[in-house]
Formats: sequence, C-alpha cells, structure tokens
Amino acid sequence: MDQVTRRTRAVITRYHKAWVERDIEAILALYHPELEYYDFFNNLQLSYADMADYIRTGMPRSEEHRLEHIDRIRVDGDTAFIQYCSRLSLRRSSRLASFRASEAVTVKNDLIWRVHEYATMVRDTPMGRQNQGQRLGLSKQHLSIMLLDLEQFFSSRTTFLEPGFDLTRLAETIGYTRNQMSYLLNQVLGLSFYQYLSQARIDWMLERLKENPALRPDDLAFMAGFNSLSVFYRCFRERTGMSPKAYMKQLASKNS
Repeated sequence: MDQVTRRTRAVITRYHKAWVERDIEAILALYHPELEYYDFFNNLQLSYADMADYIRTGMPRSEEHRLEHIDRIRVDGDTAFIQYCSRLSLRRSSRLASFRASEAVTVKNDLIWRVHEYATMVRDTPMGRQNQGQRLGLSKQHLSIMLLDLEQFFSSRTTFLEPGFDLTRLAETIGYTRNQMSYLLNQVLGLSFYQYLSQARIDWMLERLKENPALRPDDLAFMAGFNSLSVFYRCFRERTGMSPKAYMKQLASKNS
C-alpha cells in the first residue's frame, strides 16, 4: 500500500468512526474548507458552509436509526468508495424503511475535498414516484425523520383507536401534509393508510390480550376502532396468521 493510499484510508476511517458515533463536530473537522459535496438523490450541490445543517438533518437520531456498511471501504490513492444502508427499525414495516447509498470521496491535504453521494430506496420505486417525493419536499433525510415521527405517534398515543381517525388527522397531528404522509405510507412502506392503521390497531389489541387473556377479542375490536367484525377478523388473520379463536387458544396454552 503506497503512502497516499495509507493517508487516505486513515482519513476515511476517522470519517466512518465519526458517523457511527454521531459526532457532528468530528465530521465537520474532516471536511476541506473548499469542500464540494454533491447529493444526487436530492439534486443538491453543497459547500462547506452548508454542511453543518445538512449533517444535522441526516444524522441518525438513535441506535434504531442507524448506518450499516454493506461492503468494505475501498481506497485507491486519494479516492475512497463507501457503501452503506441507512436503516430504520419499525414494528410494522422495518424491511422497507431503508435507503442504500454510496459515496465516492476524494481526499486532499488529509481532508475530504469532494464527495459524490448516490442514494436509492431499498424498496424499488419508479422514477416518477421519486420525482413526486422531491416535489413534495421530501429528501431521504426528511423521509427517515417522518418514519420516526410516525412510529413515535403510534407507540405513544391512542387517538388512532377512534373510529373516525383518518389520514388527514394523522398528518395534521404529527405536522405533515396529507400528500406527504400518503407518499410515505404508499411509496416507502408499501401500505395504504388503512392497512397501516389496521395493523396498528391489531398490535394494540394483542398487547391488551397478553396483559389480560380473559378479555374477548370481539369486545376489544370495537374498542380498537373496528366498525365491522368481518373486517376485524380479516385484519386479525392478516396480522397474526390465525383466527382470533385460534390465537386465544394458543395464548391460553402458553399461559397454562
């Protein structure tokens, strides 16, 4: 390994470590004052002065929202190539809530001078749909934050159990437009609003049944906002793979 490659690898290793540790100051310290940063997913060209706000927006906010490298870091002379996945663990659709990205990085004077970042949704989305997200003002960072806000809402509130709860009310409650929320659910999670809502209601019911197996699923169905038992039975089977009766029998055998 030549000396230039060794020095580049040292810089990129520190860069990687700073992102893993979510150390914004350490990341900024590695950027060259004449930095040229190209984000091709969002069609942005950024300079050093833009990077503090840009990083804070895209920085993983917890261990559950994390960056995972999907290949070894490749270094050749003053350039490096990094591939990673930005993954968010959600209870209902985690396998779809992620972005795959790669960065071609050029190092100059032991600082990162140029970055070309390319990102795509892991779930295949037609180009027209990606353009729709851009028209709605949704970058990959915004979508990641929206996913966290969505999960936080359904984990900490119970207003979604009300029979009249709808997409407009959800969007207004957590601070987005109806179209933005619809795009997140349909194109990123691959679910309609009512599919996601039904899953959340069934999850709420399952928690109540675990706490008190003496409860009757049919009674809980109406408490969870279902207006029809036939719809409830269908949604329950889709979520658990069995009927409420079979589920309660299984739960009873586990508790005996």
